[in-house]
Amino acid sequence: METVKIIGVPEHFNLPWHMALEDGLFADRGIDLVWEDIPEGTGRMCNMLENQETDLAIILTEGLVKSITEGNPSKIVQQYIASPLQWGIHVGAQSDLHAISDLKDKRIAISRFGSGSHLMAYVHAQQQGWNVDELRFEVIDNLDGAVKALTEGTADYFLWEHFTTKPIVDAGIFRRLGDCPTPWPCFVIAATQKFIDEKNGLLSHILEVINQYTQEFKQIPSIDRTLANRYEQQLVDIQSWLGMTQWSQNQLSLTDLEKVQSQLLALGRISIRKGSGHFLI
Repeated sequence: METVKIIGVPEHFNLPWHMALEDGLFADRGIDLVWEDIPEGTGRMCNMLENQETDLAIILTEGLVKSITEGNPSKIVQQYIASPLQWGIHVGAQSDLHAISDLKDKRIAISRFGSGSHLMAYVHAQQQGWNVDELRFEVIDNLDGAVKALTEGTADYFLWEHFTTKPIVDAGIFRRLGDCPTPWPCFVIAATQKFIDEKNGLLSHILEVINQYTQEFKQIPSIDRTLANRYEQQLVDIQSWLGMTQWSQNQLSLTDLEKVQSQLLALGRISIRKGSGHFLI
């Protein structure tokens, strides 16, 4: 058995990987695929890829593009989710902020710099016509840290995936003021250059397994109930999420890569545009 380490967020998007693992589909091909949840999200996963603490990652497109631009020797091997991510915009339940316009100049909770919550705060601010150079951030590590920060008032608002935070909104801990969808496909499968160079055959097998699984995922009987139970979501929310989520079995398009780079460049989050060969296998 060849051991391969893969990381991702502990969210419903990644259930196909867990089900394929539980069904023994990777083991059938002689692959011991070891999954690790990374609740801190994309910023930490970029660091782990760069430091070769993992072989693969299911990671936000914009965060990885920024990291590669800054020298991370990793590449996008394939799109994973072709649809946008719905970033909910949250405040604490007792906050006196009640409209998106109230958030201007307020402190933004982020998991870490370079994370999706950080980069999408810039995208959102630009859409609102705010000065992105004046944004203020509080690093809170993960979702639990955001709950603490917004409840105690050490940060004012927080962007995180709409359905992941829905139980926290339902529990009266957060209030959602709106959503900010990504202007591009949200998740990609990334690999270190070392893994690509040395284990390309293993990579092909892994992609074949997960692509077959994601192609058929929505047709699995009662998959909505499985997701709702496993991730402690309301069935109606999961059904809504399934309806707007599209898995992909293709590489990220040059058009979408260009869109991400152009937006990050305009926001001052990257300083240089690189050719597609730096990003895509």
